[in-house]
Amino acid sequence: MQPQEERRPRPRIETLADLIFGLSLSIGALALIADSPASVNEILSHIAAFGFTFLILITAWLVYTTYMSVLPHDTKWVTFLNVSLLMLVALVPYLLNSVELANPSLSAAESSEIRDFSSSLFALDLAGIMMILAGFAHVISMEEKRLVAPELASLFRSGRNRLVILSLILVASVAPVFWQWTLFGVPTRLYVWYAPLISYWVGRAVRPDSRTYRLSK
Repeated sequence: MQPQEERRPRPRIETLADLIFGLSLSIGALALIADSPASVNEILSHIAAFGFTFLILITAWLVYTTYMSVLPHDTKWVTFLNVSLLMLVALVPYLLNSVELANPSLSAAESSEIRDFSSSLFALDLAGIMMILAGFAHVISMEEKRLVAPELASLFRSGRNRLVILSLILVASVAPVFWQWTLFGVPTRLYVWYAPLISYWVGRAVRPDSRTYRLSK
């Protein structure tokens, strides 16, 4: 069993992950200066979109680095999950920009169709990220592998289950009805995207051990 205080970072994986996460954040920031804003509302809209991208990527990075600090060695399966995760992370800013930035040369119907499709792909992308993180949590939670103490394994199992449920909710939001139904003029699918952020940050505030995987002394 690997005591919690002996967790060690994995330089090669974490260096690559930091690069991909940082690159995705940079692309999201560059999107802010790609076009000159035409109004104050457009400025606020772009800043809000970047803020959402930032929170999504930072939250995924926090969970990812926590899990990577526990896994003791590379396996083919873990390497495959890492590569898949980083590819999905790299797609985040592109898909979000496709939803937030409308092509002025398109009609309203064409723009809505593209945003509908892009938002569906983003929901699946985010669901994939969480399913991969759930896979990492599952490996760590297996008591026969003795990667963490039994009481910590229970926390990782809870984290795995939570990520799976959130992933399924996001997959369900791909249904056309979630784009057709609106709230304050915004498709309800976009509101569903906030579920992982609320789950993580509210959970971290209420029960820090359930998100940091550090038992209170």
